[in-house]
Amino acid sequence: MEIELTRRQMAVLEVVVDQYRASESAVTAEEIGDSVDRHSGTIRKETQSLQALDLIEGITGPKGGYKPTVEAYRFLDRQSFDTAENLTLAHDYTRIDVTVAEIDFTSVNHPDQCHAQVAFREPIDDFDVGDPILIGPTPNSELVVGGEITTIDHQTNELQLSVSQLEAPLTT
Repeated sequence: MEIELTRRQMAVLEVVVDQYRASESAVTAEEIGDSVDRHSGTIRKETQSLQALDLIEGITGPKGGYKPTVEAYRFLDRQSFDTAENLTLAHDYTRIDVTVAEIDFTSVNHPDQCHAQVAFREPIDDFDVGDPILIGPTPNSELVVGGEITTIDHQTNELQLSVSQLEAPLTT
């Protein structure tokens, strides 16, 4: 499916990608509006269409806003982390350096049911469902994620992880 965006949609998408890349936090409609010189109500209409196209994702809560999906980076022909550092991944008791494009927590409501989707730049052919893995620490937040692989998509280099360990340093 080929996606065609209006100029305004393209401007909104580029702002979301650029500001998310700079801050690694959700971009509010107000921030987008300020960047493209439009009212936040107009921006919300554009973000709804971009969400329907799976180019951005809405984040709820006090630190809510919008963040780009992997599809947004593909659509704009950008790498999601141009300056990404390799992360250490422990798989079958072997540490390897990989480039993780994205870690997305699909469920964190209950500690026993936390799940994450992990997208890699490299092929993930050596992984199998049921393998335990440990990823991290991530460059900015020093997050370490560990668990068991539940699903693998070799075409998109993504895997689903049932999270059993999630650690980040305390900040004051």
